[in-house]
Amino acid sequence: MDFPKHIAIIMDGNGRWAKQRGLPRIAGHREGMKAVKRIVKFAVNLGIKTLTLYAFSTENWKRPKDEVSGLMNLFCEYIKKEIDEVISNNIKMCVSGDIEHLPKKMLSLLNHAIEKTKKNNGLILNIALNYGGRDEIVRVTKRIVEKAIIGDIALNEIDENLFSSFLDTYPLPDPDLLIRTSGETRISNFLLWQIAYTEIWITSVLWPDFSEEHLLEAVEDYKLRKRKFGGV
Repeated sequence: MDFPKHIAIIMDGNGRWAKQRGLPRIAGHREGMKAVKRIVKFAVNLGIKTLTLYAFSTENWKRPKDEVSGLMNLFCEYIKKEIDEVISNNIKMCVSGDIEHLPKKMLSLLNHAIEKTKKNNGLILNIALNYGGRDEIVRVTKRIVEKAIIGDIALNEIDENLFSSFLDTYPLPDPDLLIRTSGETRISNFLLWQIAYTEIWITSVLWPDFSEEHLLEAVEDYKLRKRKFGGV
């Protein structure tokens, strides 16, 4: 099989990593940010076209307030510290999710990063923030219905291609490979529409310990598979 063009990762295990070491959960998230940096850099070196990282889900707001605020501060810190390196590595940043409900400071930094990197043509780094697959499908449905009501879209025009064009990830291709760390075997409401025929690779390694070697192992495993897309 060809090299995966789009890899999506459910970055799971930060809390468990911290608990195993008697550290607060935010320490695990901070270590997880270091993993993000090395994996993004390695993805650039591998020539991967698109990397989507599940950073914060619509369900993560249920976590303790201090953990949520700590995560938001970490995101802001990461963007401010890494934006110059992102630009120098020709990375284009984009975001998937209902980002209008993120803290204003964070939204401002995200928009700045997106604007500063919009002309880059290397790796597309897509960050899923305040993202939920079901939430995305509901938001898309509402937008299509609104346009249908005012006559911009006819009923017979609604098909998979049109629906896909309203997704947060558009115009990115659907992921070829989905990686989940920490050994969990759930999709966790991630890219429900987009991963219909995505190959899935699961590792017991916790996200802060996920290395370049693990990513390469996932890619090599993917290359041995045969994607049939419902055919034979």
